[in-house]
Amino acid sequence: MLEGWQSPDVTVYFMAILGLIVVWQYYQMQIMSGRILAIDIFDRSGIRMYIYVTPSDDHICEVCAASNGCFFLPSQVAKKKFSPLSGKCQRSTPCIGALVGLYGAWLEARGVLEHLRTNAKKGGIQLSTEEVRALVSGQWERCISADTDRLGIHMIEALSYEKINPEVSVEGYRYVVNEVKEVRHLLFLVPAYLRLMQLLLLAKEEAEALETIERFEARFPQTKRGPHFPSDEQRAIMKTKKSQLLKDLPLPLSA
Repeated sequence: MLEGWQSPDVTVYFMAILGLIVVWQYYQMQIMSGRILAIDIFDRSGIRMYIYVTPSDDHICEVCAASNGCFFLPSQVAKKKFSPLSGKCQRSTPCIGALVGLYGAWLEARGVLEHLRTNAKKGGIQLSTEEVRALVSGQWERCISADTDRLGIHMIEALSYEKINPEVSVEGYRYVVNEVKEVRHLLFLVPAYLRLMQLLLLAKEEAEALETIERFEARFPQTKRGPHFPSDEQRAIMKTKKSQLLKDLPLPLSA
């Protein structure tokens, strides 16, 4: 009955498994060296690089300002103790900054990504504020990553234009607070609300500044906490500004 049965060649299966292990190990080495990105295959969000951006503000500490325009690979950001800063923020209330993920399919971004991959072993690359502005001024809306990168581009643009064109920054922050829906963008909300409020006050737009604070309070109730929620210090800033605005603004006329 068993005369025609032959045992399978275990060697073939063993060699196939061994081959898969070798390929996987080689792939891991390529990721660690920065030649390819783990996110290219596994991360459906389509993020291929990150940039850390701070506002054009004289109150940003030296440590945070020194990291403005630094780019990182997703494999670097995924590390447990990753920080975009080279040291500790020097302010008691941490400086505003945002780590923005991009797919970057337009010409200027592809050049930055290639440069970043080439210099991965050195820890990354850094662009000047002018170069960051040039990057987001490229033809990103015409490329395949437009929808993926749109909100991040607005955030970078808003942070980078505060000094030279506050109106662009105001529009960028407005877009962010109105359009954030994905989890990966939630960390933009607090910086966007805080900077929008500050710029509106500088522009003497007190009524909209007050409305922004009230929207901030509604979005981040005092009874709730979370990774993307404001700190107690940031809540205190908004509360103080609100008290000042309520004191200074004329009361609405009764009907």
